[in-house]
Parts: sequence; C-alpha cells; structure tokens
Amino acid sequence: MITFTPLSGAARSSRTTPLSYLLQIDDVRILIDCGSPDWAPEPSPFEQSTPESENQPPAWTEYVETLEKLAPTIDLVLLSHGDLAHSGLYPWAYSRWGLKAPAYTTLPVQAMGRIAVTEDVEGLRDEEEVIDQPTEASGNDEGDSDAPRDSPPPKSSTGKCIATVIEVQDAFDSLNTLRYSQPTHLQGKCQGLTITPFNAGHTLGGTIWKIRSPSSGTIMYAVDMNHMKERHLDGTVLMRQAAGGIFEPLARPDLLITDAERAPVITSRRKDRDAALIDTITSTLSSRSSLLLPCDSSTRILELLVLLDQHWNFSRLRYPICLLSRTGREMLTFVRSMMEWLGGTISKEDVGEEGTNSRQNQNANKRRRDDDNDEDALGAFALRFKHLEFFPNPQALLQTYSSKDPKLILAVPASLSHGPSRHLFTDFAAVPDNVVLLTVRSEDGTLGRALFDKWDSSQRPEDKWDKGKIGRNVMMDGSIKLKIGRKVPLTGLELELYQQKEQAARDKEAAHQANLARNQRMLEADEDDSDSDSDSDAEEDEVREALGGESMDNVEDGTSTDAGEKKSKRKEEKGMDGVDWLDGDEGLTKQLLSFDIYLKGNVSKSTSFFKSSGQSQRFRMFPYVDKKRRVDEYGETVDVGMWLRKGKALEEEAESEDVKDYKRRLAEEDAKKAIKETPSKFVTNEIEVQLACRLLFIDMEGLNDGRAVKTIVPQVNPRKMIIIHAPAAASDSLIESCKNIRSMTKDIFAPEVGESIQIGQQTNSFSINISDELLASLKISRFEDNEIAYVRGLVAAHPTSTIPTLEPISSSAIPLDPGSHTQPLDQRVLGSRAKLPMPHSTMIGELKLTALKSRLASIGVQAELIGEGVLICGTSASSDTLGGTVAVRKLAKGRIELEGSVSEVYYIVRREIYNLHALVAA
Repeated sequence: MITFTPLSGAARSSRTTPLSYLLQIDDVRILIDCGSPDWAPEPSPFEQSTPESENQPPAWTEYVETLEKLAPTIDLVLLSHGDLAHSGLYPWAYSRWGLKAPAYTTLPVQAMGRIAVTEDVEGLRDEEEVIDQPTEASGNDEGDSDAPRDSPPPKSSTGKCIATVIEVQDAFDSLNTLRYSQPTHLQGKCQGLTITPFNAGHTLGGTIWKIRSPSSGTIMYAVDMNHMKERHLDGTVLMRQAAGGIFEPLARPDLLITDAERAPVITSRRKDRDAALIDTITSTLSSRSSLLLPCDSSTRILELLVLLDQHWNFSRLRYPICLLSRTGREMLTFVRSMMEWLGGTISKEDVGEEGTNSRQNQNANKRRRDDDNDEDALGAFALRFKHLEFFPNPQALLQTYSSKDPKLILAVPASLSHGPSRHLFTDFAAVPDNVVLLTVRSEDGTLGRALFDKWDSSQRPEDKWDKGKIGRNVMMDGSIKLKIGRKVPLTGLELELYQQKEQAARDKEAAHQANLARNQRMLEADEDDSDSDSDSDAEEDEVREALGGESMDNVEDGTSTDAGEKKSKRKEEKGMDGVDWLDGDEGLTKQLLSFDIYLKGNVSKSTSFFKSSGQSQRFRMFPYVDKKRRVDEYGETVDVGMWLRKGKALEEEAESEDVKDYKRRLAEEDAKKAIKETPSKFVTNEIEVQLACRLLFIDMEGLNDGRAVKTIVPQVNPRKMIIIHAPAAASDSLIESCKNIRSMTKDIFAPEVGESIQIGQQTNSFSINISDELLASLKISRFEDNEIAYVRGLVAAHPTSTIPTLEPISSSAIPLDPGSHTQPLDQRVLGSRAKLPMPHSTMIGELKLTALKSRLASIGVQAELIGEGVLICGTSASSDTLGGTVAVRKLAKGRIELEGSVSEVYYIVRREIYNLHALVAA
C-alpha cells in the first residue's frame, strides 16, 4: 500500500515552496526533498500591514514541527534538485533532528546544494545573531558525570533553522551520489526497492526519481522539469525530442507524482526572452547606467552566465560583469569538474574571438587552455567567463568600481530578503535610469516577490507574465521602508565592556581547567613503569619522606634528617602534629583530606614519558605503594598510542586528495576569519528607500509551461496521479485538461498540506517460497528482461518458516480432466494407458510488426508493411527462392493471423513470431 503526505508544497496551497513529501511504501518511509523556506520574511512594503498579520507565527512553523517529529523515523531520503527549495533544510535535519537515513542524489545536486545552503547560512549569520538555545541537559558542568549522554540538540531561539557551515559540509558529505539511469537496489529495511535517477532538466543534476517496489509497482516523482534544451543543459529525458514520444522506461507508471504550478501559464518564446534580456542590458549600459540582476548562487545562475558571456564575446563589450557571492569561485570550480553533466551548446561552442574553426583559432584556443593550468582544460575553456569578476560583499565592489561606473551586477540571493542584493538595492533604487532586472518570481513574503507583483500589476492584461508576452519596464516612484540588518564592530565603551567580559570568561575558564586538572591528579593512581627493587625502594623512601621526612636508609640506621625535625617542630607549633600529609601544593595546604586514602604528595615534579629528565610525577595511596606489572597476561604490554596513531594514518590515507585540499582550504579560511574577525554586534535599522529606478521581469526560470505539462502528462499515461506544488487554480486547470482525454486516468488526487492519500488499500500481496525441486522442474522462457514459467504446485507450511512454500505435486495427485472418461482399472484394455489432459501453451508478449520485419530482414526474408496492421513476408527475391508469400495480420485482443501457402517462408515467419514471445507450457 502507498501512502503519500505533503509536508510542504502541496496542491491547492497559497504557498507552493518549499518542497517536502512523505512517501510510505508498505512499512518503508521515504522523505522526498527537504527544502527550506526563506528565513527572513517580511510583509510587502507596497501594502499597508495590519497588526494581526505582524503577530502571526511564521509560515514555516507547522512544516518545521512536523518534519522534526518525522525525521528519526525516516528510512530513505531522495533529493531531486540542488536549490534551497528542494534541499535547503537537509543539513539542519541531519545534524539536529536525527535524519540519519541513507540519502541519495546525483553528484551535481550534492555540490550545488552544498554551495546554495552555505551561501544562505553565511549571509543570514552575517546579518542577524543566531543563538542556539541550550537545553537543560546542555547546561550541566562538563565535569558532571550525571549529565545525560544522549541529550537533545540545541534549538534556535528564534525558530529559524539556520545550520552552521560545518553542519552543512558534514550533511552533504553523507549523501550517496548516483549517475543518471543507474538502478540501485536498496538493502536493510528498504530491501526490495529499486531507485533510478533520470535527467529532469531545469538545474544541473536535476532528477526524476523512479522507485520500483515489488508490491506497489512503479512510482515516478517528477517535479520542476524542463523539456527545452538550454545553453548549459539538455532537456528532460522524459520527453524524447527525436522520437517524439515518452522515454519508454518512464512510460505508464503505476503512480505519477508531478507538479502543476505552471499549468495555467503560457511562457513566451525563448528567442524573445533572450533578445529582451540582451537589449535591456545593452541599452542600459550604453546610457552609462547600471543593472542589478538578483540571482541564486548555484543553479539557474549558470544559464545567465553562459548567455552573458556569449553576448559579451560577440559584441566585444568592455563593461564589467560583477558577481556578488561568497561561493561564486567555488561554484564554478565544481561545475568545471562536472562537464559530463552539462549539455546544450556549452560543450560544443567555440568561445574564441573569431568564432571560426580555422587552424589558427584552434592553436590560439589551445594556448589559452594551456595557460589555465590551474583548471581542467575543457572546463576552463568552456566556462572561463573572462569578463566575470567576483566580489564577496558590496564594500569590495565599491572599492573597485564607483557607483557612477556602468556595470552589470549579479547579486545573491534572488529573493532580496537579505545579503548583498538587498544592501545594493537600497542605494541602487534611488538612482534614475538604473534597472532592477528580475528573472525569477521568488517566494511569497520576500522583497523579490513584492517587486514582481508590483511590476505584474502595472502591465496591461494581455502583457502579463503568464500570457506569453514580454512586458515593458516600469518606472518606479515613491518610497518604501526596509529593515536592513548589519554587523558592525564594537567601539568605545562597548568594546571595553566586551573585552572585560571576555577576560573574565577566560579567567573563569582557566580556573575551571586548573580545577579539573587538580581533581584529575587527585583521583588518578600512579602508573609505575618499573619492576626493579631500586624503583620500589625509591618509592618507599619517597613515602617515608612525605610522611615523616625520613628515608628508608635513615629509618634503618635510627637517624633522622634535620629537615624532618624542623618540619615536625613547625607542625607541633601549629597544633597539627602527625598530619605530615598536608604538605604539597599551595592550593591544597588548607584542605583537610581523608586519612584513609593518601593522595597528597609532591605533585609539582615534571613528568617525562621516557624518564630521561628527573624523577617522574607520582601519586601515592597511604601508606601502601602499589607495584604495577609491566606485562599483561600474554607477556607484552599493549601500546595503545601506537594503535591510535596507526588508525589515524589509515584514515588520512583513505581520504582522497580533493577532500584533503578542500578541508585544508576550509580550515585556512576559518583560521583567517577567526584572526581577522573583530568584536561586533548586530543592529537592525529601518531605512526609507526612494524609488527612481526602472523595474523589469523576464522569465528565466527554465520550467515547463502549461502547454508542455498538458502535453507530456497524458503521454506518460499513468495509472494514478498525484498533483503537488501548485496553487488551487493551477491544480484545477491540469485536472480539467486530463478529464477531457478519454484514455487518461480518472484517479487524480490533489492533497493539501498534511492530508494523506492512500493508494492500493484494496490490493493484497502475498509472499511465497518455491521449493528447489519445483524450481528445477520448471521450463523457463525468456521474454525481454524477464524469465517466465507456468507453476503448478501445492502450498505447504513449515514450522521453521513463516512464509509458505510451493512444492511440486506428485503425478498421482494430478486431477484428471473432468471432461475425459477414464476407464476403470478393471475395464482397461491390455497395454493401454490412462488418459491424461494434454497441456496447453500460452504466448506472452506483444507482437510489433516493425520488430518482426527487422528480424526477417536479418535472415534474408524481405517484408513490407502495407498498412492496416498487415505485413507481407517473402516478397521479391526471397519468394522465388523460398517459395510463396505470407501475410501477417494483427487482430483484436492480441490475436495474430498468418495467411499463405505452406512453404519454407511460412515456417520461417512462424518461428520468428514464436521467438518474439515467451512460450509458457501449462
């Protein structure tokens, strides 16, 4: 039985992102996608906010709470795209909620998802204070042995699930990566399931998941697809452009889970969109103005970079392209190492100056590739983007280019909710003739979505974004109020107070560590490394000296040292006669320890492992000195340190060089940040932004529009379908379109958030074992990738197994055909046999006349299709040599008719028809 529950991004919902769904197949719980919302929502600055809306809890509250409860029970995780909407919350769930189930995705999704989430969490942590609220257990002292070991992880006090950079790296490192069309047979609790990823388009490594279950059939999860070929990606494999149909391994699934967000949308032609984008950029830069293009950090930005680089090379523009992103260089480094995942024209284009294939240009391009010795040759050649400049923050951009210089700025994130794009917008929007160019609609509750709604409401009804037209730019006016978060360094009195607080904390920590070390010295026993008598005598002398100031030799001679006499005399004056064990550390002279266990002594001596310098540190128990053995039961002492060092060396050897280099760079960056970071605080200011720029939206999301969705889904022709990730109008539009198709299924579901859909609750599945005797007697026929046989046996239950076994039936137990009149034993004719029913054969498969024609041609029999499902075999020369012709007709209900004279051609055609089927004898 299949149970599907949307956790977020359901159908008939006003908020279609993020995407996260729970798919349960029998007792296996699968989490498909784990997206994160925008953690800095705000009401639209163009609308008047009400007190009721300000007091409402965040929209992600229910989603986060539900996923937190389900995370420990998940058995499998599948991620389809590498953006925040599909995989942004996975690091938090992995590190804080116990989502440790095996997770699968493609290699580009792993790399792009890591970059997208890293960029997002670093941007948020640089603008607001993220305090992890400690739990009750975490507040215990480190030395408290009663603290629980499995205490729950800390939670954010603001309700925002913003992971750390280390948690992001660890979470994405734990993912298992697959190749396209690579079937993976799962083990453990998921045994029996087979998952296969296919190309979905839209993003690098975007995946359509095909899940095969022996009890529930084939389930296909296909969201955010693009059937159109782009500059850096091929279209989805689901739609074969050359064959004009659906990819056969993905056709006719038992259940299709797909989105319908853009079902009512008509997208303009790609040629018109690219032309409008290029014309807007060229005209704005030519007028000495600048453009701000908000974009994401890893996925759709690649299409924009390739398009801009081609235009800059073709038009020989000299204006800078500035990318404001902390992870921009790292993202391109990953992409250059994954050229086999790219498609479109990026791997075929000639990026040379002249654009010809002459030998001179090839040699020049080869020299340029050789110069880029730090990158992969093909990757650096195809994706070098020589006009692109990287900046980590707006301050670095202003230090290089003034605000008056014309430039194209690509800033993250695309939602303008935080980060460089929001900070730039506050100053950028006040300059006349500047252009804010939007390419995505962003999530509800963000500044990017508010700007899109402002632009869309200013268009004529026939020019709106979903009508297939390119709208006009809008001149903005008025002012809006925005909250800007900043991290400012401390100065003056605040800095002094901070330093005093830090110094007090360091002193407290040092005292705490000293106390722990002192307690450790008091509680540990002496580890004696020697068995010799001289060592034992030295220990006894030391004990005597500590107790009475007398050595063993002095005791035997009946003498006493002057130091011992003076020490006894001082203690008699203090009224502490006989308490010689109080001498030692200054910090413990006033402590009165128990007389039963002697732990006090001269503990200030240096410690040496090899005892090469001075006497080693010793701890004694009163008044007995324990003599330790140097060997264990096997006559040798185990060197634990050697094994630890060996294990560490093996782990270091197991790590690849790339992982080592990446970790080393990450450690260096963390060290630089730790050194350069100054004491600072987070402040939030509400500023008034004057709007004087122009605003334009051009759809560059790279998704199927309504025409493509309504064409592809009926061709897939699923037996059942679930619609997700769509508002109510879009869901109704796709359902209505499918209802008008007679061959389309009528079992279409559109669940809301938290609503569970059960499929197959009336289906009964049973497990049975086939005995070895029965299996050896089967006559198995091959059909495509399957082996088929007719089985007839007796079900038997064994006490040693819970699964029944199918065993062969003896010949005497086979019932006779009721229609046959078998004579009694006494009435049989001498030498006659008992009458048994004759077995009948069943042919499994579907005859394709085109396949039969190809097989006949390979053995020298010519055949021609004459239409209406008729194939004439044995034409031309073959009819003269083999004699006669045969007509093969396909009739209704799987019947095949051969018409012709009895000849060699007839038997050849019949044999080939048999070979195209699986013959099962009953």
